[in-house]
Amino acid sequence: MAPEKLQGYDFFNKTLKSPKMILAPMVDQSELAWRELCRRYGADVCVTPMFHARLFSESKKYRDEQFTTNKQDRPLIVQFCANDPEILLKAAKLVENDCDAVDLNLGCPQHIAKRGHYGSFLQDEWDLIASMVSLLHRELAVPVTVKIRCFPTVEKTIEYAKMIEAAGAQMLTVHGRLREQKGHNTGLADWSKIKAVKEAVSIPVVANGNILYHDDFLNCLEFTGADAVMTAEGALYNPTIFDKSLGLMPPHAYEVALEYLEICKALETKTSGGAIKGHLFKLLHSILPHHKELRARLGKARELAEYVEVVTELKEKVLKDIEELGEGEDVQGQPDENGIRKYAFWRCQPYFRPKLPENGNHGNGDKKRSNQSEEDSKTDENNKKLKTTPAPVQE
Repeated sequence: MAPEKLQGYDFFNKTLKSPKMILAPMVDQSELAWRELCRRYGADVCVTPMFHARLFSESKKYRDEQFTTNKQDRPLIVQFCANDPEILLKAAKLVENDCDAVDLNLGCPQHIAKRGHYGSFLQDEWDLIASMVSLLHRELAVPVTVKIRCFPTVEKTIEYAKMIEAAGAQMLTVHGRLREQKGHNTGLADWSKIKAVKEAVSIPVVANGNILYHDDFLNCLEFTGADAVMTAEGALYNPTIFDKSLGLMPPHAYEVALEYLEICKALETKTSGGAIKGHLFKLLHSILPHHKELRARLGKARELAEYVEVVTELKEKVLKDIEELGEGEDVQGQPDENGIRKYAFWRCQPYFRPKLPENGNHGNGDKKRSNQSEEDSKTDENNKKLKTTPAPVQE
């Protein structure tokens, strides 16, 4: 007899075990090895990268390359992008026995989503969205969840969320940014819209956006009233962000990189070189400018053994840096007036996307580094959050 399909808060509390911190879906970056690393440090639930429903349903090669899991990889939500209910259902049926829920991506703002007609570029096609969600709700053995972005107005965002709930979604993740907020225009997520959605619907709501440090999880929960908080780039630059016991001082980035590589080595399934390289460049982003020769070698590496060799050598060099420079009182994680904490370059820390110069000259990279615009600081006042822009991640 098939297990009972739980709904709403029964699903949230019994299947997902009342999570508070969730690892977001990230294209090529929330793969099995990274999920295992984040779970070690306290991620309660993990979401796979976004899979293309048509490719997933038609190509075994695509499935084998993109989706790997194991018994320890739970609770797990598998995310798809789609624009056809039947194709979405066919893809979802292939994973319903290997996950705890299937999520529909309605939040991806990238140009590839616009060309493919999926993600946030479906947010004006409510009948299509409702048909996809309701079909999965009726036919899948596991619940369907949905991840959205906001509309410019609170009212339409609430109406949108209620429509998705009525169609059968059992959990809703709200990314507090607009579809247009991407790249250099990423800006800040608006927690007030997430709060409004939480107050308007009856299903569990997960907040997404502006999570750079562990304390931000609690700040977001308190401000929005959400049931859980999801993070993407916060975990990419510091996968230990979920661990409260580490206090204000994040670990040495090279140690986390080596731990990740050990996981890749131990897994029965191979982690793609592209995923590994992407993670290492993000984890080590504050160290590599100090050792540019190893940055070049990291860029050329292809095999796992090469990545291990480069990071091990980097560790040796940084240990000498630590011995020579020490870790003064000015890099102990004290927040500045904008909430940004200063750490020694060898520790895991957020990366802030450079802002394009106002004169439109995008060629000089040295001129791109600046704080968030005054207009975006208005959202900051509502959220009581940071005034700088975190690097965007394709979710």
